[in-house]
Amino acid sequence: MTVHVAGKIRKPGVYLLPVGARVTDAVAAAGGASRGASTGPLNLARRLIDGEQIVVGAPAGQAALGSPMGADPASVVLDLNSATTDQLEQLPGVGEVLAARIAEFRTSRGGFTTVDQLRDVSGIGPRKFEEIKPKVRV
Repeated sequence: MTVHVAGKIRKPGVYLLPVGARVTDAVAAAGGASRGASTGPLNLARRLIDGEQIVVGAPAGQAALGSPMGADPASVVLDLNSATTDQLEQLPGVGEVLAARIAEFRTSRGGFTTVDQLRDVSGIGPRKFEEIKPKVRV
């Protein structure tokens, strides 16, 4: 997968990392945070999403959620196994409660193996599944 590491980092740039890599791997590939920079707002354990931008030293909540920067939210395809609940809430018809159910399903089952497993999440009927399906992947 390809990610862009920017901000207060020693070697900002675009890096190729293996599928399943985490934010900490991207920061390490870019030489680590610059002296005095904080990685506090970043979830270093979160799995990366292909095409995203990691901004080191950004204020909390700004460019730290892991969505591809500059992308139209309607065109972003989320990985069901690594998306945060905040990111899941951006899906059509998904609010706080349903995002939490998706995350709980993921945790209790050891992750999604297919997008079709969304049908097994309480609150996702056939219509909602059809709206969500093109916007997610595993």
